[in-house]
Amino acid sequence: MRNCGDDVLELLHDGHPTACVGDAAFAYANAFKAHVNIGFFRGVELADPGDLLEGTGRFMRHVKLRPAQPVDDVALTKLIHAAYVDMKQRLEADQVATTHRQSFSNATGCATAVPRANDSAHATRSVR
Repeated sequence: MRNCGDDVLELLHDGHPTACVGDAAFAYANAFKAHVNIGFFRGVELADPGDLLEGTGRFMRHVKLRPAQPVDDVALTKLIHAAYVDMKQRLEADQVATTHRQSFSNATGCATAVPRANDSAHATRSVR
């Protein structure tokens, strides 16, 4: 996970080593008595041609590493790298969207392009 890029940061989240791009977590390691999980926060969206991912959560998936069971190192490395690239792209897209919103707000003087309920052009008048 560390080798994905110079922008990878490590922290402990709920006591587990977690890899992040900036402040966005993309993968973690979790040690148990009988195995280690390599988890992916957006694992459901990752391509998994090696069929390594397990789990049924809405977003997360993990790979179980067990002693004496071979693991496809190449497939696992590709999953880790894919999770990193995915999170990096999400952050870049979010930055572009934020910049666009700020530019729009500055150009129009409005905080949002969506009409507000109290705007006079869109307000409804109650009839008594």
